[in-house]
Amino acid sequence: MLHLLRVSYLLGLLLVAPLASADKLRLVADAWPPFTDATMVNGGLATELVTTALARAGYASEFEQVPWARALLGIDEGRYDVLVNAWYSDERTRIGQFSGSYLQNRILFIKTRGTPIAFSGNLDELHPYPIAIVRGYAYSGAFDSDGELQKVQVHNFPMAVRMLAAGRVQLTLEDEFVARYYLNREVPRVRDSVEFLPVPLSLNHLHILVSLRNPDHARIVAAFDKAIGQMQADGTYKRLLKQYGL
Repeated sequence: MLHLLRVSYLLGLLLVAPLASADKLRLVADAWPPFTDATMVNGGLATELVTTALARAGYASEFEQVPWARALLGIDEGRYDVLVNAWYSDERTRIGQFSGSYLQNRILFIKTRGTPIAFSGNLDELHPYPIAIVRGYAYSGAFDSDGELQKVQVHNFPMAVRMLAAGRVQLTLEDEFVARYYLNREVPRVRDSVEFLPVPLSLNHLHILVSLRNPDHARIVAAFDKAIGQMQADGTYKRLLKQYGL
């Protein structure tokens, strides 16, 4: 009888282990340092904020980094549960449920240093200029829907800024902290040849996007929002921002 009990116990462990792994939320994001990057400690600021909040809410998670278009497709198809770094767009509500905002991004245009391009907040001013944008990104409602802007799609911001430095486009745009992170790692020829326009295109709020294919999406979002609020109240949120220099 004792032998049978031991066998039953071992079989139980074998059955439980895969379930525990399957219960982990599958987090995804593209490389967008300092917010999301698998090479950074704890995956970058946004990844650490999200995993910390989810852990407080009782959800274990695992993070995978893939190109942006693949991350969105994975959320749509249910291969991933949570997109870590999503700006709001109506189109994305077809594939996932947004959380409340947990970070804010200041989106700035970048031009070749010394060129007479100005931006006062009116997009009409930029219609004459080719602008490198990252494929699949949502920058702002007005920008994304403006059909007269000359948008040149590229794979990522480093490619965009190198095209700008080479004179193949006349503008690009990105979150200020992200752009500075990448520019600090560029060769001087690229880094010193570009400059920011001072007026932001937008102040975008960063959310998680939970796949509608996950039957618990509403519960996950509610638990995440509650945990972020607790982190802001007890100082954890501020400590993490300070840790990343923000």
